[in-house]
Amino acid sequence: MADLSLNTRCVQAGYTPGNGEPRQIPIYQSTTFKYDTSEDMGKLFDLEAEGYFYSRLANPTCDMVAAKIASLEGGAAAMLTGSGQAANFMALFNICEAGSHIVSSSSIYGGTFNLMDVTMRKMGVDVTFVSPDCTEEELNAAFRENTKVVFGESIANPALTVLDIEKFAKAAHAHGVPLMVDNTFPTPINLRPIEWGADLVTHSTTKYMDGHGAALGGVIVDGGHFDWMAHADKFPGLCTPDESYHGVNYAERFGKEGAFINKCTAQLMRDLGCVQSPQNAFILNLGLESLHVRMPRHVENGQAVAEFLEAHDKVEYVNYPGLKSNRYYEVAQKYMPNGGCGVVSFEIKGGREAAERFMKQLKVAAIETHVADARTCCLNPATSTHRQMTDEQLKAAGVPAGLVRISCGLEDKKDLIEDLRQALEAV
Repeated sequence: MADLSLNTRCVQAGYTPGNGEPRQIPIYQSTTFKYDTSEDMGKLFDLEAEGYFYSRLANPTCDMVAAKIASLEGGAAAMLTGSGQAANFMALFNICEAGSHIVSSSSIYGGTFNLMDVTMRKMGVDVTFVSPDCTEEELNAAFRENTKVVFGESIANPALTVLDIEKFAKAAHAHGVPLMVDNTFPTPINLRPIEWGADLVTHSTTKYMDGHGAALGGVIVDGGHFDWMAHADKFPGLCTPDESYHGVNYAERFGKEGAFINKCTAQLMRDLGCVQSPQNAFILNLGLESLHVRMPRHVENGQAVAEFLEAHDKVEYVNYPGLKSNRYYEVAQKYMPNGGCGVVSFEIKGGREAAERFMKQLKVAAIETHVADARTCCLNPATSTHRQMTDEQLKAAGVPAGLVRISCGLEDKKDLIEDLRQALEAV
């Protein structure tokens, strides 16, 4: 499929039916799989043969969908997880352990920030957060002898900062570690981080990939380029025998293209069980089949809404990388010339009370703790996710009381703008 366009791969990659077989990916809704002999099953446990024996480790439906996403991202291998959070944790923990250190952009989703800053610290993994706008000198200064990975989001949720992937990849590789990029917002339709130097890519498939708010999920994609054995002292979990799995050396057995995902499956999915169900994988695939059609519409609507809001006298400011006034416009044009996503944030003049009144007037946009959906959704953090904070605390956190985040769906942009116009008139 490598010679086919992304559009065609969205529809056809990952599964090719044989003569008389189902045209749609089958749902293998089974926990277990039958074998004729113990020897046949033993080869699977020894990683000497391909196949399935228990759906906590692998399932045919999930593998087909993962293969499609790997093809879209230009990766060598991929695995599905139960959520985007699970994908980020398992990808990080696959190469980190107690005593390890992570360098991460500070501008990332709050849940991922807490994952590293709170939960993984309790597990003995330290983290240094750096500004996505840091200089190369500042970035290099964050590394330590025990640094194992660099992490960032291509377009941060909800800050909408744009990561300079080449800068972060250069620093990571200079220190002998991989760059991991959460590419949830642009999706591979608008950005393929591996082509810019990233080694690992994650997604919350719950967002644009599913696109319909129907199924939770996540995915980890390995680009297959990072040479683990060249840095074997940093990555003993990949480059020395795993005594919990018959002494297999993943880097030697599976090479650059397969070591990371095979270890993540055989070791972490085995122990943690953060699986995506076959039913959810099937739903995800339905979303993937139209991803190339939907993303341009999300971008078109996001751009139109951002331009409308920027010109409105009741709006303090608008944050959207597609605006020429945005500080990330140039870097966004470099990595995403066709646009990034449909998420826009803006501050309404008048603070909390004005934002609350605005939200009550919305008729097309729904108030939800969700983004990247076919339906437009909207959120005012001060009156929902951050309502325990005072206005002063909100301002200090970079989330002013009048801030609104809108995720533009697939509706007509004229209807979205009219909905915003009438809601702003009530402020």
